Amino acid sequence: MTTRRSLFFSFLDRYASLLIAVVSSMAIARLLTPTEIGVFSVTMVLLMFVATVRDMGAGQYLVQEKDLTTERIRAVWAVQLGLGLLLAGLVLLVSYPVAVFYDEPRMRNIMLVVALNYAINPFGSLTYAWLMREMQFESIALIRFSSSASGALVATWLAWQGFGPISLAYGSLTSTVVNALMSVYYRPKTFPWLPGVAEIRRVLVFGSQLTASSIVGTASASAPELLLGKLQSLTAAGLYSRASGLVQMFHRLFVDAVGAVCLPWFARQSRERGSFVEPFLKATAYVTAFGWSFCLAVVCLAHPIIRVLYGPQWDEAVDLARLLAVAMAFVVPASLCHTALLSSGAVTVIARVTITSALQSVFFASIGASQGLFVMGLAMIASAAVSATLWLRATSIHIELPLRDLLRTLRRSMVVALLAGMGPALALWVYGAHPDAALMPLVMGGTLGLAGFFLGIIVVKHPLRTEITKVLERLGSTPDDAP
Repeated sequence: MTTRRSLFFSFLDRYASLLIAVVSSMAIARLLTPTEIGVFSVTMVLLMFVATVRDMGAGQYLVQEKDLTTERIRAVWAVQLGLGLLLAGLVLLVSYPVAVFYDEPRMRNIMLVVALNYAINPFGSLTYAWLMREMQFESIALIRFSSSASGALVATWLAWQGFGPISLAYGSLTSTVVNALMSVYYRPKTFPWLPGVAEIRRVLVFGSQLTASSIVGTASASAPELLLGKLQSLTAAGLYSRASGLVQMFHRLFVDAVGAVCLPWFARQSRERGSFVEPFLKATAYVTAFGWSFCLAVVCLAHPIIRVLYGPQWDEAVDLARLLAVAMAFVVPASLCHTALLSSGAVTVIARVTITSALQSVFFASIGASQGLFVMGLAMIASAAVSATLWLRATSIHIELPLRDLLRTLRRSMVVALLAGMGPALALWVYGAHPDAALMPLVMGGTLGLAGFFLGIIVVKHPLRTEITKVLERLGSTPDDAP
């Protein structure tokens, strides 16, 4: 599958999943209270520590391994299956102490349901990694869409029936089961079902450093919600979760789609040509143009967006969402740095940068959580600026990326974002920061913002212009013109 076709199906996958997530979130936000969502959010943040070691980087090892043999596939399967069962047992053991620590018995029931995910997940992980290596994003899109839709339907229905926060846990379990069943169908017939240990050391050497980095990174990313849940309240954690979820939508909307393709794309370029500087710059141009435009839109239109998506009970998350959008703007240029380093096998560099970045992030989160949501937002801005600098510096050195080329790429994207931000800024000026009407500011800001975005792409001759031109040419071609 070509890179452009891979990107198409990767975006189709993410946008379809995003649509499902938005619709289900709109329903669930009206069926569950901030406290109930806070209970589930804090529980899942705690389990994120477990999720980081669920396959010890074995899947990513399979994607980037240059000489993939049957024994190495057996070793990957052994790591994934063994860890899945081990972690399921671990979650069962810690469920009661966690519920006692937070004085919230509902957390134990949620963890008991989610524990099943870890036992079932390996049956989908191996196939998923293989499909990524082969850039079979059409199959990946179908698997992910089916599992997301199934989970969303179950979670929403149970919430409507009054099951409370555990509805979300059952929805997650449903997604995992559907994903595993479909992955078994797509699993190559040549893949062995019997695990093997002959090459397991090779897999673990690669995965251990990557997993250590993931644990540290997860700890720093989880710190705000965990600290707010303990130092403020579960309601504060729920508000932060909703504001962060809105801002992180950009990752689900764009970065995850591009990153999923970039990992095998960069790895292939590294194997075949020894360098992927040009693909990295092109992908970064795409991400920054969309990312900065998205962040400006959220800063200007956070109130109507949250009103439409989640309802008035989440109004307290509006100002925090604006601050987190500013923080995201600092992170956007470094969004693909981890992918670039992983594609070249630089797990030691990833570990070093992750640890340094995490330490400062937890430090800022601790200050913010002790003072409240507004200070937490300011703390996240400072942390994001430091983190982005660390990742960009490490990546530039490792892949020998010329600073001048990077700045030229970022400058073009910044112009595009500024022109795209004029529409949302006008809506903010006309309707105010907290308008009573939600729909009209979104229509004005969105329409004018989209026009400004395309104008910016044309004015600065942004790399996205080539992609848009190709799409328009294909849409305008007749069947007789088709090759």
